[in-house]
Amino acid sequence: MTMTLSTDTGISQRTTVYAERQMLKHALPVMVLERFGLSRPMPKNKSTTIKFRRPVVFSAADTPLTEGVTPSATQFSYEDVSATLKQYGQVVEITDVIEDTHEDPVLNDAAVQCGENIGRTIEKLTWGVVRAGTNVFYMNGTARTDVNTPISLNKVRATVKDLDAQKAMLFTRILDGSPDTATRPIEAGYIACCHTDMKPDIRNVTGFVPVAEYGRRNVVHEREFGSIEDVRVVASPDLAPILAGGGLVAGSGTTMVGVTNADIYPFMVFGKEAYGLIPLRGMDAVEATIIPVGRKDKSDPLGQRGYVGWKTYFVAKVLNENWMARLECAVTSI
Repeated sequence: MTMTLSTDTGISQRTTVYAERQMLKHALPVMVLERFGLSRPMPKNKSTTIKFRRPVVFSAADTPLTEGVTPSATQFSYEDVSATLKQYGQVVEITDVIEDTHEDPVLNDAAVQCGENIGRTIEKLTWGVVRAGTNVFYMNGTARTDVNTPISLNKVRATVKDLDAQKAMLFTRILDGSPDTATRPIEAGYIACCHTDMKPDIRNVTGFVPVAEYGRRNVVHEREFGSIEDVRVVASPDLAPILAGGGLVAGSGTTMVGVTNADIYPFMVFGKEAYGLIPLRGMDAVEATIIPVGRKDKSDPLGQRGYVGWKTYFVAKVLNENWMARLECAVTSI
């Protein structure tokens, strides 16, 4: 039997770059947390360790000067917080039968879904890091296993009061929504991120202002839906709750979301630079792979399979526990 070999020049660099841009285009709208962390791009061929570098904050200079005496010099210094990058990726297989029999643009749709899943992956990894922070408040009781009541204004105020006391910095600029690393100004305030299940209870908080009543005020993210005093609230379905982590669902007189025990929904309030991460932006942020159906080689001599894939390096790291707070809440069952 004779095997006929057919060569293929593969996908052009232009097509690969286009695929990377398409994936980033669909990844960025999915992500919420990436917009509010300290962004540190990682150049290629440097290391798998990145250092988030920040100045050491001065103490107040409350000692009066002595006439004619030069005060002792204060040393200016930085502190480093190191984190190790890890690689993440995904491969999607497309067969010739699917491509030949489906009327949909399968390869393009697979690339779009990959892009969204990049954003979903980065969001889950970041959420896991920030929601594990040690600065925590409970809607009721003194432990997570007590919590079975929805969010309230007093508890939001207590969270903000704590951040204020720790001298957490207010957000005045955030990353833009485009694939570059430009920033845009916003009104000073803290940012809160939570799951979309919390939206009805948050809307019931006294003094809540929906985005529709902002007037000319710019939103900090497409998913911002309102504010509670000086806290801008952004909700996403990818910021998962802690299932069955709370108290009895009917213990507060109002049925909460959960089976026997209430699901715990973290309401994360951030000051500026509370956490850092590698931004999913720019030409080298993600590497796309496109292998079309019909490309023949020794592993697939009939060209029956095609692939769409991606890989990227990422890490998120809490930089200051005192500049972020987790308010653990239950959610009213509707």
